[in-house]
Amino acid sequence: MSEDRIQSKTDLRAHYGEPVPRTVERQLSKLDKHCRHFISLSPFLVMASWGPEGADASPKGDPPGFVKVIDDTTLLLPDRFGNRRVDSMQNIIDNPDVGLIFFVPGVEETLRVNGKAEITTDAARLEPQAVKGKAPRSGLLIQVKEAFFHCGKSIIRSRLWDPDTRIERSAFPTLGQIVADQVPGRNVEEEDEVTERVYREELY
Repeated sequence: MSEDRIQSKTDLRAHYGEPVPRTVERQLSKLDKHCRHFISLSPFLVMASWGPEGADASPKGDPPGFVKVIDDTTLLLPDRFGNRRVDSMQNIIDNPDVGLIFFVPGVEETLRVNGKAEITTDAARLEPQAVKGKAPRSGLLIQVKEAFFHCGKSIIRSRLWDPDTRIERSAFPTLGQIVADQVPGRNVEEEDEVTERVYREELY
């Protein structure tokens, strides 16, 4: 084995040592009151999924509490109008395992939830999730296998919630500029107009 590469779990554990006990002890097999409360406050999460072509991570966001806690082991994640790539859903059809990480602005800790997902189009479940009169086209029913709070070190190190770390929007190109640079034949002004229209008219 190369001296500067870790290629086995045994080597990995030897390099890092055993887990900090309190991080293992707080891992749950269902959602307790603190998990449920955190989810009710969360306006944003990242979902990881895995399919034949590899891993994918997808951002999901809506007003706080957009993920519904059906019971202590079941979540409903609505799928809003998007770009129709449906990368995560294609992965879920092949492999239902998903990982979620919930964020609450201003809170350093995050909530990690791992489980199995299935796609639902049940109107009785989706209609109550309507925003501006528009119900999600589908949703993910997620059966919780593991849930635990992740310490805030990464958020603290990144200063993610610190207003002083926000950049001026002009410091990074618009999506229209990026598309025009990456896709031959695309026009910056036209792409920016499309982006503005989508953000204005097609959030739901």
